[in-house]
Amino acid sequence: MTAPLGLIAGLGELPVAIASNAVASGQGVYVLRLKGFEEPALAEYPGAVVGLGEIGGVIERLKSAGCKDVVFAGIVKRPNFKDLKLDMRGAMLLPKVVSEARKGDDALLKVLVREFEKHGFNVIGSEEANKALLAPVGLIAGPEPNEENLADIRAAAKVASATGALDIGQGCVVCDGLVLAVEAQEGTDEMLKRCAALPEAIRGKPDARRGVLAKRPKPDQERRIDLPTTGVSTVELVAAAGLAGLAVEAGGALLLRRADMEAAADRLGVFIYGFKPDEVS
Repeated sequence: MTAPLGLIAGLGELPVAIASNAVASGQGVYVLRLKGFEEPALAEYPGAVVGLGEIGGVIERLKSAGCKDVVFAGIVKRPNFKDLKLDMRGAMLLPKVVSEARKGDDALLKVLVREFEKHGFNVIGSEEANKALLAPVGLIAGPEPNEENLADIRAAAKVASATGALDIGQGCVVCDGLVLAVEAQEGTDEMLKRCAALPEAIRGKPDARRGVLAKRPKPDQERRIDLPTTGVSTVELVAAAGLAGLAVEAGGALLLRRADMEAAADRLGVFIYGFKPDEVS
């Protein structure tokens, strides 16, 4: 009997895509929805709701369900650690979590990965749990990017790499070589809304699109957790900001509901492009 996939899930479409794929593939899934970040669409799957501080409880539930592979997916906002309700294992881990959290999100996530590996689980990435999510190389949808767009992709990707090295974010918007925005804790959607409020003279408009959003992993990040993720709303907000397109690192970003993303890009006249790391170095 195949061991079910253990899914530790926050909000959003990503954990839903992983859960449905696990069931469709015949593996099955056991979903632990994180309290305060319960995705309603996951309620139909076997599992339970657990608190963020219940590390021991999570581990015991996954073992009881027979899970071997475990994946973390979904939106979870960083908590106030003082307010967490902890079980014994959570209390033991908390000092390390707080210490590493001061270094950034990636350092914090690495602590969690190591803890689950220590207890015999194989922590896998979202792209391994659902290979169809991974962005391919080249034009994915919409019009072919021109030379100006490609130059902006290179510039935005370099900035995203630099800010990613500081564990700030994974995205950047550049238009005609000018940095319009970098992603931080507000996330991609809010960053794009900021761009839409900038003067059209520096960002383009629907009938004269200029500029790009580039997203890529942080240089040293734990790639099994928190790969850059885009969806239909990303495409729509790129278009609303007057940008020419969205560029993601091929093999290093996830596309949610890809067919719908492609349809939106074609309808709105913006491109989706997968760049290779050596294209932008």
